[in-house]
Amino acid sequence: MSTDYYELLEIERDATTDEIKRAYRVAARRYHPDANPGDATAEARFKEVATAYEVLSDSERRRSYDRFGADGPQMGDPFGGFSGGGLGDIFDAFFGGGGGANPGGGRPGPSAGPDLEVAVDIPFESAVFGAQQEVTVRTAIACVTCEATGAAPGTHAETCSQCNGAGQVRQVRQSILGQMVTAGPCPVCRGAGQIIPEPCPTCKGEGREVTDKTYTIDIPAGVDTGSTLRLSGFGAVGPRGGPTGDLYVQVRVEPHARFSREGDDLVHHLHLPFTQAALGAAISFATLDGDEDLVIPRGTQAGKVFRLRGRGVPHVRGRGRGDLLVQVIVDTPLDLEPEVEEALRQIATARGEDVAPADRGFFSRIKSAFH
Repeated sequence: MSTDYYELLEIERDATTDEIKRAYRVAARRYHPDANPGDATAEARFKEVATAYEVLSDSERRRSYDRFGADGPQMGDPFGGFSGGGLGDIFDAFFGGGGGANPGGGRPGPSAGPDLEVAVDIPFESAVFGAQQEVTVRTAIACVTCEATGAAPGTHAETCSQCNGAGQVRQVRQSILGQMVTAGPCPVCRGAGQIIPEPCPTCKGEGREVTDKTYTIDIPAGVDTGSTLRLSGFGAVGPRGGPTGDLYVQVRVEPHARFSREGDDLVHHLHLPFTQAALGAAISFATLDGDEDLVIPRGTQAGKVFRLRGRGVPHVRGRGRGDLLVQVIVDTPLDLEPEVEEALRQIATARGEDVAPADRGFFSRIKSAFH
């Protein structure tokens, strides 16, 4: 009995395309030959999950599989033709790219390298003012030994004898509609139109190597957590000299000790003693641009917001900056020196305000009366 592709990828039968892709990458990494050297069982399972992904990620083949099973016509095209598409490419588990040099058919030649994605944590100030930041990514670079040809030094690629360099093969199949002629990537050269009799010992014929590479990127002023930066041509190189993909950098901004962010505005909660709030004051307030004088008017209430225009975050897609919003929090003292308490009582008397007596046991007696 054929293996159930859904069970193989550990997904539900109504899984979405993204869920199928994520499950495939997890399984591919688990069973990849590089992670299981010499394990024939893992290698076989790796090829099985690749086959399962090829079928379930194609809507037509998936519908046919759901109807007829693994032995049905979905293993080629909807009418039983050969689909091709290389299985077990050593780079698939790392980059999610197509294994064949020309998996979609058409003109033979090296395929482009896959896009890559990396997350970077940046300081709050770097997000506000912009900065340069280093990012390290696991990627594929051109093999130096073979100069990205995939052939051992002193040798070269040869025209594929199966497809005569076309990268495609045609097959005649019988179906319920009669005789059908279909075309697909050559299974020998995997759509490249060439084969390598003596693969490069360094890259095993891929023309590229997996390594960690560090780039210095420009962080534009005004970015926020969730922003994505696209760096064209900074992705993985394609096999055998294929074009390079792009690198997508997901930005995560570290929190600040004093400021929070609301869109392009900065927010700060300013704690004031009740004396300054009542009598007013002029204080030096530290912004991200430097110290500024902040005037606190007499009778400032808790919750009052002072707006410092143009001291917020630059508009990443336009000119100007947001504002800095300073919200007042009036602090009530917890411990009073005797002379300060007496002064407050005199103020309360002068204003006709009832306050608790100086007797420390007053609140205890009030509390006990309710028991």
